[in-house]
Amino acid sequence: MAEGPFEKQVRLVHETPIWVRDSEEVFFLTVCCEERGKDSLATPEQGPALLESVKFRNEQGVWWCSAFVVMPDHVHFLVNFPEGKVMQDSIEKWKRWTSRQLGIDWQRDWFDHRLRRDESWREKAEYIVNNPVRAGLVEEAGDWPYFLFAER
Repeated sequence: MAEGPFEKQVRLVHETPIWVRDSEEVFFLTVCCEERGKDSLATPEQGPALLESVKFRNEQGVWWCSAFVVMPDHVHFLVNFPEGKVMQDSIEKWKRWTSRQLGIDWQRDWFDHRLRRDESWREKAEYIVNNPVRAGLVEEAGDWPYFLFAER
């Protein structure tokens, strides 16, 4: 019996091309829960804990996350990685830690997109902060408690 196009899972590649320096590039990331459609993250327990985990990694120099939002079943962030830090390792370690400490069941992979020169950081940041409004969770972006903007 032949396999259909959606029956075989393909592992996504998260390696940055050799000509790109992660420390100079900003990445837009989306990480989703295994079970979509369920509010696993935007809760009084999980939301603040996820925000603190991101702030902690900023302080420790693991990455620099400048915008982050917790949605019910996924997170979005704008992040870059210091020289010597690899995106794949940093995100996998964060997912592993949040899975063990917070009980989050993440999907195996995540979506990453390197912002190009013609893309605006501000446009992506506005997309992130307005995600709860588009989802109908709040009327004003500032009413959503589970987001952060970090200035250097």
